[in-house]
Amino acid sequence: MENRMKLEFLSKSANEGFARAAVAAFVSQLDPTLEELADIKTAVSEAVTNAIVHGYGHPDGIVTITCELLQTQVKIKITDCGQGIEDIALATQPLYTRSPDAERSGMGFTVMETFMDSMVVESTLGQGTIVTLTKEIGTIS
Repeated sequence: MENRMKLEFLSKSANEGFARAAVAAFVSQLDPTLEELADIKTAVSEAVTNAIVHGYGHPDGIVTITCELLQTQVKIKITDCGQGIEDIALATQPLYTRSPDAERSGMGFTVMETFMDSMVVESTLGQGTIVTLTKEIGTIS
């Protein structure tokens, strides 16, 4: 591991922008392109929003982000200790949402997969979810 940071914050929507900015600032050490940085910020935003809205649904939970820089790769873990995901395969399908009456598109995981090189979702009901996102920096031509 070349460098690592850890960030914890309350599950308040106002903290989503802070989280994406903090990760972007940390990842800047790898000298990403503006496109790579925008991709990372978008994916982190989606993951943090999922943790806040679906993991907890209240502002008293803790969202944790760890970010590791490994030569030309960034590995980001977004963790919540919320309610967990019952069916990960279903939850990661495009347009799936548990709250169709809310203003949710059901595209969060799809966006994360699209903008990152890999996405792994681990979850246990009643214990929370970990979303691991990785991206190679310097591969966009």
